[in-house]
Amino acid sequence: MDSQPNLDRFTSRRSTAYGTRGVVATSQPLAAQAGVDVLRDGGNAFDAAVATAATLNVVEPMSTGLGGDAFALYRTADGDVGAMRACGGAPEAATREAVRERAAERDDCAPADAEMPERGPLAVTVPGAPRGWEATVERFGRRPLSTVLEDAIHYATEGFPVSEVIASAWELCEPELRNDAAREQYLLDGERAPDVGETMRLPELGETLATLADEGAAPFYEGAIAEEIVDTVQSAGGFLDRSDLAAFEVEYPDPVSTTYGGATVYELPPNNQGLIALEALNVAEAVGVPETESEAERTHLLAEATKLAFTDGHRYITDPDYEEIPPLQSKQWAERRATEVGPEAIDDPEVGMLDSPAEDADTVLLTVADGEGNVVSFINSLFMGFGSGLVAGSTGLTLQNRGASFSLDADHPNRLEPGKRPFHTLIPGLVRFGADDWAAFGVMGGYMQPQGHVQVLSNLLDRGMPLQAALDEPRWRYQEDGTLATEARFDADVVSKLVRRGHEVTVDVPLQFGGAQIARWDDGTLSGATEPRKDGTVDVY
Repeated sequence: MDSQPNLDRFTSRRSTAYGTRGVVATSQPLAAQAGVDVLRDGGNAFDAAVATAATLNVVEPMSTGLGGDAFALYRTADGDVGAMRACGGAPEAATREAVRERAAERDDCAPADAEMPERGPLAVTVPGAPRGWEATVERFGRRPLSTVLEDAIHYATEGFPVSEVIASAWELCEPELRNDAAREQYLLDGERAPDVGETMRLPELGETLATLADEGAAPFYEGAIAEEIVDTVQSAGGFLDRSDLAAFEVEYPDPVSTTYGGATVYELPPNNQGLIALEALNVAEAVGVPETESEAERTHLLAEATKLAFTDGHRYITDPDYEEIPPLQSKQWAERRATEVGPEAIDDPEVGMLDSPAEDADTVLLTVADGEGNVVSFINSLFMGFGSGLVAGSTGLTLQNRGASFSLDADHPNRLEPGKRPFHTLIPGLVRFGADDWAAFGVMGGYMQPQGHVQVLSNLLDRGMPLQAALDEPRWRYQEDGTLATEARFDADVVSKLVRRGHEVTVDVPLQFGGAQIARWDDGTLSGATEPRKDGTVDVY
């Protein structure tokens, strides 16, 4: 037997991390450590997921927080596969006519010309994260919420050094901090973002996290914090009311799934965009991607599958309580769509991201697996950097702008309606490689998410890459303007062949290609990988 390692497989800039009792992968080291601290303290993967999410609220506050929504896909140690959706809807008073009138006043235009605002009070929807965190711990965890939030409270109160990618994002978001509370609490001296390595304290957020630890989520929906949220939104001209908050409940929808490359892939159903990832995988399978050896051919076919899936997803996906949605995840649907894929790029303005809202978003994704076999993919976001730009009074709680995904067009599938949940970009992922081989995964970043899922899974299943190499591999991104963006280190020969096939190829910066994480449980062996384009790390024990 050849005793030499197969070094050809190890092209990654670092190795996959392995452990026996726990693995946490996310975009900031202190947050990953917080998750492992909870595992060491007797918690399970669900406890660790909330501990990590809460710490990310502190150390990466432009991307996530209590004022946003949260979702999870999971496989329990008992073998149950499920989902958690903590996603709020539009205020009951937010009719299209009412929002159009206030947006017109803001933009100094006729109501007929007004569009759904991307920032500010009219884009605020009910935050789901506080109740989602609480429900995750109470329903699936082992440790009290007070213990799970200890590290997050510590870093908010005592301070933390700001890491590199986060410092850059913080600086870019300075203009988006809209009210005095936002500037006072998230800018040093109310003027500037913290520099790399500079210690930042968020004491108001620390107090709010302590309230969640001591009293649970009730104050956020019916108590003093709810009052501050509503006062902030209404004083700025928004419609959110106490009754909107009080009516919010966490949901546990059935995941949607398909098979690809011998694995079963699970995604969130609408109002999330998980069906886009599943349709793209099915179309890719139908046009022969798993059998393709040419990297240029593989990339071309995956990009074409993605275009078609985006077309259908943005045409049909919405809150299922308001519209019937066709079975985009079915093999039969994909077989019909696959007939449109040929050797040349589809050059049709009606194919791709149709009338989509903001293409880019700031999000956090974390994945956790424990030694018992619990596997959790958890995603939490404010949508764009610092969300609406509004911080609720003295709470440190930044309110999301997920309502920006609505349309004021009465014929649009994602038209604004009272109580309706917006089209949601957030999609945690779950994959079953075998009976005792499960992984939580995901690729955060607006519309990069479903196409990131497709690329990472193809790297793992079609190319047999180790976990970390699958994340390190250069990525492409189909964009709203019809171009195919690639990273600068993408193979030049492949790019040349894509151009000859009719793709308009551009080069973009690494941060535009998402943030991926993976945590895997393979019959008791734990492994994990993290995104090299972020400040991320994998913490194992």
